[in-house]
This record gives sequence, C-alpha cells and structure tokens, in this order.
Amino acid sequence: MYIATMNIKAYLDNTEFFAGISEEGKEQLAGICIPKKIAKKEMLFQEGDTGYAFYLVGGGAIGLYKGMDDGRDVVIKMVHRGELFAEVILFEKSTYPVTAIALQPSLVFIIPKVQFTCLLADERFRNDFIGILMRKQRYLAERIRYLTLHDVEERFFLFLKEHHGDAPTVRLSWSKKDIAAAIGTTPETYSRLIARLVREQRLLVEGKTITVRFAEENS
Repeated sequence: MYIATMNIKAYLDNTEFFAGISEEGKEQLAGICIPKKIAKKEMLFQEGDTGYAFYLVGGGAIGLYKGMDDGRDVVIKMVHRGELFAEVILFEKSTYPVTAIALQPSLVFIIPKVQFTCLLADERFRNDFIGILMRKQRYLAERIRYLTLHDVEERFFLFLKEHHGDAPTVRLSWSKKDIAAAIGTTPETYSRLIARLVREQRLLVEGKTITVRFAEENS
C-alpha cells in the first residue's frame, strides 16, 4: 500500500500528539513514515523483540500488553488514531517492553529508528519531540497510579467513562479478554464482576450492549 508523503503529513497535521512539531519537522517526519495495514488480532511485535522502529496509529486501535509476574497479560494502553507508541526504543531500550496487537483492523505508520535518529540531529525538532515525550510519560505515570489505587469494579466503570463518556447505554466494541486486560484483571474475574453487577441490578446486559442503571432507577 502506498500513501503519498503529503497525505501522511495530513495525518500528522491532524494529530494532537505532533501539535508542537514545526511544519518543516512534520514534512521531514512524513518523508520517513511507512504505512502498513494490519488485520484484527495481528501482532506487530512481541515483548522482548529487537526494536527497529516505532509507530503512529493512522486508524483503528492497538493494544499494548505487558506480561506480569503472575502470568497475566495486562493492557498498559489502548492506542488510537493519532497516538504514538513504542518510542521507548529510541532512548531507553533496544527491545520492545510490551507486545502490540491490533484490536481491530488498523493502519499504522512505521517510523524506522535509524532514519528518525537522523532527524533528531536538528535541535528544534529534537526539543519539540522531547516535550512530546514528557507529556506521554506523565500519562503513563497516571496509568500506573490508576491500576494501583482503584479496585476492579472502579476500573471497569472508569473504562466505560474513558471510552464512552457519560452515556448510560453503550455497545462494547472490545472482546471480554481485551476489556479484562485493559482493567488489569482476568477474563474470569471480569465475568464474575459483570454477573454480580447484573444481580445487583446495577447493569443491564443485552449481548454487547450494556446499560448502567443508576441508584435512583433501582429504588
């Protein structure tokens, strides 16, 4: 698949992540991006693989999974259109610290490490990019805090709010396994949680459609 450089720059122009990069810098970045379509459940890379490139999501969604000591795979982040991932291989690690799997048919832009390192020789581009990374580090720190401070029920309702806002009725687009991983639990624990919330009449579940039933509705 071929996407013209100017079309890739259009993606970058509409990406909040790269809002701080100059127009010249975005043109340079677009020139080294390689577009790739990936199917649902296709793996881009596995935790521990050598990191030759990092990625920008052009469409769809990518799950970043981290293996835990107890054998669970926890979704550290679900990455959507306009978000960058795996850039840690530029500075801190030579291997990928997570596994990346497409949660739905997706488009990613591959950004080769060697070519990108050449762009960092430009002081303005380098300073802009470091600022971007600092904002992302703050997000990851908050994610760790979220997993530590909230129990599984709280994480489930926070997940709904993050992905669907305050809508009382939503149609889930993720599988049970992906939602469980995103809230840091097992599919079995997630199933027990949903069953309990249904028994308590706090949720109404019809297939993939979930309605949150507020306290006043049950009184």
